[in-house]
Amino acid sequence: MTLTAQTSRTLNALGMLAICLVLILALYYQLALYELPCPLCLLQRVGFVAVGFGLGLNLLYGARPRNYALMLLAAIFGISVSVRQILLHIVPGTGHYGSPVLGLHYYTWAGIAFFLVILGTSIMLLSEGQYKANEPAETEPRFGGNVLAKSAFLLMFALVIVNAVSTLLECGPGICADPPLSYDLIDKVEGSN
Repeated sequence: MTLTAQTSRTLNALGMLAICLVLILALYYQLALYELPCPLCLLQRVGFVAVGFGLGLNLLYGARPRNYALMLLAAIFGISVSVRQILLHIVPGTGHYGSPVLGLHYYTWAGIAFFLVILGTSIMLLSEGQYKANEPAETEPRFGGNVLAKSAFLLMFALVIVNAVSTLLECGPGICADPPLSYDLIDKVEGSN
């Protein structure tokens, strides 16, 4: 299997959009349904953001094995946290966390998504054609003129900022509550007034 640099960039942009979709759905449940993420859910989001960082490096600078390695490490971290949370809730009577989506909870979907990231990244590593001539020329646009890549990158950047702010509001400068009941930092600010 041989990929061109442009095909690789498009596939990386589609991967980034998939990661963005996961983060958008998590934010929807947090903001619209007021299901605050638990500490393990927040760690899974960190894993998705780190995968997105590796994808972003591929979009900015061209595909590199080290960027894919970063994605693999992030996905292994994320799937480890997901499996830990699945095992915490797998025993009957121990309850669950959050509303199910199509019968599965966020942490289960996250585990599936991280597995797919590992699989997809491994397949991408098999193609050496994407690494040829991926040094951008001085006059070439940073995203190779790919509107999809630029849009995916900007959406991911915005989602990282929104997630960082929402986590700060939920946890404040300290350790996150488990289970979270409210936005801790907002409660502390309102309590001091």
